[in-house]
Amino acid sequence: MPIHPELVTLWRHHIKEFNIPAGGRLFVGPRGGIMTDRTHLGAWHKARAAALSEREAASPLAKTPYDLRHAAVSTWLGAGVPPAQVAEWAGHSVAVLLRVYAKCVAGQEEDAKRRISEATRPKTP
Repeated sequence: MPIHPELVTLWRHHIKEFNIPAGGRLFVGPRGGIMTDRTHLGAWHKARAAALSEREAASPLAKTPYDLRHAAVSTWLGAGVPPAQVAEWAGHSVAVLLRVYAKCVAGQEEDAKRRISEATRPKTP
């Protein structure tokens, strides 16, 4: 799946700073072992509270880490990435993708018609 270049830069910095070997864990728990769901969610809630306004924090915005995945898939579909490609990146079948995210492709009719028109317009020499 695509990763934003800024995130790649951050991860590379993290790997270098913490001297993470190839195949090593990017993040570890407080005592150096596997990061548990409880540890992960605790960090998530602290980061969310620090990053969001009081009003945003009281809303369902990014309530769980999974919400970011949902937002990414929705953004890709809204940007016009073909559903088959989005499904592959998300690890879904196209049928599941469209059932869960159908509302994300709604409202793209005019853009779709424009693309069809451009693709079928005779080319002038």
